[in-house]
Amino acid sequence: MKKISLALFAVFVSSLSVFGQGARNIKINEVMTNNTASIVDEYGRYNGWLELSNIAYSSYNVRGMYITTNRDVLKKELTVPQRIAMMSVIPNGDERTLLSARKHLILYFGSNPAEGMQHLTVKAEKGKALWVALYDGNAVDLIDSITVPALAPNLSYARVKDGADKWVVKTADEVTPGSNNYIHVGETKIAKLKREDPHGYGIAILSMGIVFSCLALLYVFFRLLGIFMSHKQALKKAKDITPVNVAVKAGEKLVETGHKTKVILKDGMKSGGVDKEVYIAVISMALKQYQDNVHDVESNIITIKPHHTMWNVHLEDTNTLV
Repeated sequence: MKKISLALFAVFVSSLSVFGQGARNIKINEVMTNNTASIVDEYGRYNGWLELSNIAYSSYNVRGMYITTNRDVLKKELTVPQRIAMMSVIPNGDERTLLSARKHLILYFGSNPAEGMQHLTVKAEKGKALWVALYDGNAVDLIDSITVPALAPNLSYARVKDGADKWVVKTADEVTPGSNNYIHVGETKIAKLKREDPHGYGIAILSMGIVFSCLALLYVFFRLLGIFMSHKQALKKAKDITPVNVAVKAGEKLVETGHKTKVILKDGMKSGGVDKEVYIAVISMALKQYQDNVHDVESNIITIKPHHTMWNVHLEDTNTLV
C-alpha cells in the first residue's frame, strides 16, 4: 500500500512538471493581418491583430515579453539592445497581461504603445506574408513563432484548436478573437472535455489536487482541534493539583492576615484584627434575636445574656441607695 501511495505521488509530481507554469505555455494562437471589418480597437480603428493564448492550467503574466515581425532578430551575433530595438514589448500596468488558464489576449499591429497595453509598434503589411514571433523577457529566448501566409481581408490564420500544432486559414465567420479557436455549437460538456483532454491528464490532476487539498484541510482542522483539547484538559487537571490548591489557600490566608494587620495598626491590639463594623453587626444581630426570643431556638447563634447595670438610674435614686 505504501509503495502504491509513493507511486501515485511520483505520478502527481511528474504531471505537475509537465503542466508546470512558464513562458513556454504562452502561444501565438491566431493572427489577422488584413482587418477591414473584424474587431476594432478602443479608438474605432481596424488594425491587424494577433492573439496570445495560455495553454497551461495556471496563470502567467506576459508583461515584459516581446513581439516582433523582423526576422533579423534570429541572427546570433546581435546584442540584446539590438534585438530589443526590433521588437515591441508588452508593457505592464494592466491586469489583462495576467493570463489565467485557457485565457487569451489580443494585441494590435502598427499602433502606438502610448495608447494602451494592447498596442504594438511592429507592423503587419496587408496582402503579404508575415513572420511573427514571441520572445521571453530577456529578448533572447524564442518562445513561439509562425509564418502567416498572405491573407484576404478579414481572414485569419489560426491553430485548429488552442495549443495545437496544426494551423488553418479561417473564413470571416469562423474568426474567434479572444476565445477558443475550436467552437462547435451544440457540443456537450463531455464531448468538449474529451476533445480538450483526450488522455485524461487534466481531469486526473484536478481530481488529485482536490483530494490532496481536502486531506490537507482535514489535517489542519484536526491538528488544531487536538491542540485545543489538550490545552483544555491540561487546564482542567491543573485545578485539581494539590500544590495549586495550597498556593490558592496560602494566597487567601495572606490576604486575610494583611487585612487583620491593617485593622490592628488602626484600632489597636484589643480589636483582634476584626473591623468595628463586624462587632457592631454581631451585636445588632444578637440584640434582635434576643428581642424576638429566638436566641435559644437554633444552635450556633451568638447571644448576649442579660446583665443588669445601673446606667439608667437617676442621680437622686443613687443617693437614696447609698
